[in-house]
Amino acid sequence: MKQILLITDGCSNVGTSPVLAAAEAREEGITVNVVGVIDYGTIGELGSREIEDIAKAGGGISQIVGTRQLAHTMQMMTRKTVVQTIQQAVNKELTQILGDKTSKTVTDLEPAQRAQVVEVMDHLAETTPLQVILLIDVSASMKPKLAAVEEGIRDLMLSLQARVGQSRISVFHFPGRHSGEEAVMDINWTSDLGSVRSLFGRLQMKGATPTGPAIQKVIDFYRYGTLEGQQEIEGNYRIEREGMLGDNVV
Repeated sequence: MKQILLITDGCSNVGTSPVLAAAEAREEGITVNVVGVIDYGTIGELGSREIEDIAKAGGGISQIVGTRQLAHTMQMMTRKTVVQTIQQAVNKELTQILGDKTSKTVTDLEPAQRAQVVEVMDHLAETTPLQVILLIDVSASMKPKLAAVEEGIRDLMLSLQARVGQSRISVFHFPGRHSGEEAVMDINWTSDLGSVRSLFGRLQMKGATPTGPAIQKVIDFYRYGTLEGQQEIEGNYRIEREGMLGDNVV
């Protein structure tokens, strides 16, 4: 089961629409959840709408929180999405088993049957392998909030370690230091809490917020397994194209 947990505090302003990128993730079987981190009141109507739209397009959930609630919210959203995904799969199976003419869901079952199904769902929620990529906005306005983000990552990893099933986390931030770096990997797949140490201490905060391109970068990471694998494929494609063009030059 694959998730992207996007943590941001503002509107995207560079590149592809993050809503379209989230829809692409959903097509790849990746759920996109979004946490809007704020300190004062609201991040603005436009930003709030974008956060909701990204999560909706990505088949996930969204919530706007203060830094104090961040760790709890990350755990809650990750757990809730796992349960929702399993419930959707169970409801689909019920429809197939009971016939296309019925629209029964778990809640429509008799109490005894419902209790048995819920027990199975709870078991699956705890044992299903889970992969979560944390995608962190490090634009200039996020600087005072990154300490809370790091604490939230540690708490989330502790929560996932308590699951029976295998749980792995990877951490990316965006934008990168150099032009063209839509997202940069800070931690490769791991379940080791010790790997989360001063993740963002040396980052150069920037004002741009390329949320859409960053989501697409993470989708590619899911597809190819490693950034190196993705770059190798892209490089081979360029070489092949250049060769084809060269062969046709007179």
